[in-house]
Amino acid sequence: MAKIILSINAGSSSVKISVYSVSGSTPQALVETQIDGLTAPPCTFTYKSRRQQIQHQPLTESITAQDQAFQYMLDHLVQDDDLPEIKRREDIKLACHRIVHGGDFENAQVITSETYHTLEALTDLAPLHNASALSIVESCIKHLPQTKNVAYFDTAFHRTLPEHIRTYPIDPVVAKKKKLRKYGFHGISYAFITRSVAAHLQKREDELNMIALHLGSGASAEEILNKQSGWKALTGTTDFSKIAQHARPPSSSSVLSSAPSSDATFPASAHLAFEIFTARIADYVGSYFVALDGRVDALVFAGGIGEKSAAVRLAVVDKVRCLGFALDPSRNERLARADDSVVVVEIGAGRERPTATTTTTMGSAEAGLSSSSSSSMMTLVCWTDEQFEMARGCLADARLWNDAAAE
Repeated sequence: MAKIILSINAGSSSVKISVYSVSGSTPQALVETQIDGLTAPPCTFTYKSRRQQIQHQPLTESITAQDQAFQYMLDHLVQDDDLPEIKRREDIKLACHRIVHGGDFENAQVITSETYHTLEALTDLAPLHNASALSIVESCIKHLPQTKNVAYFDTAFHRTLPEHIRTYPIDPVVAKKKKLRKYGFHGISYAFITRSVAAHLQKREDELNMIALHLGSGASAEEILNKQSGWKALTGTTDFSKIAQHARPPSSSSVLSSAPSSDATFPASAHLAFEIFTARIADYVGSYFVALDGRVDALVFAGGIGEKSAAVRLAVVDKVRCLGFALDPSRNERLARADDSVVVVEIGAGRERPTATTTTTMGSAEAGLSSSSSSSMMTLVCWTDEQFEMARGCLADARLWNDAAAE
């Protein structure tokens, strides 16, 4: 009988849950549900299953916290007559949780009382996220007592950060006492991106050199050197999604002439924010390009803005074109996936990489990922999926299923 995984992603103002059935080698998605607007009511409810399609439905219920949102969605799942896989709460075997800050944890952890209190003590290092995620963990323990809870950490992916990169130039005694260092974030997303881009380029993960940009309401840039987390820097946590929606690149740029021209309805501050945002991204791309000695397989855009904003992609690639990156304007503007199984799409091919590397063909690339044999530096878009990455991690973790089999 298939086992059920809830993959839970608690944000600062939203909660996402993906439901997976596990009976083979790959988690199979059954339901995706989400509540948005916790900090800016009214909240909206989305629910996508085989037979139900609810899109951004305003909720009349008063839901102001992540654990309340979780309980609402859990009730909807159990009461869905078209979801026979979950007839009762006891059918849910595993709940995996995205925890932004895991401190010194290097791998996923089954959540015990000790683990919970360790994570609780780290809340000050990620106040917008850890507290809300732990409130849902607490709700799972209370309302799903037979379900095993597993924590996946954004920081774990970056455990190989070199010491000279992760260390702040401050009093080392104070830094050690207060656990002040660079930890790196969006790691679950970067794990998905690394695996997916490696498959797309028909490379092993330990051969892949790429510069990945996770651009959303919070944004980060990552240089990944042969699957090792290298130089990681945050561009901040600001509402960049609004910047991308309301700002347009200046019409005076020849390279950006195909983009919509400036409109008087857009304030100068929005254009300034757009330029600050894209210039800062370009600075990181240049820095990481040097760190990789110019041997870059791909520049990858991901996250809500990376996926949806053609203007941001165009502006960034324009700023770093001297490095050899290129963009096909038509592909960029008309970006589309054939279906949801396609998670990587090429939107440009630049100059050839300075040193040819041996390309290894994977025995079986994941379904829906096309391959590329080009030796050019590729510009790619990746539709990252943190919930799937956690569910895949659960499936690969034998200790979780051995315990479940014994129940």
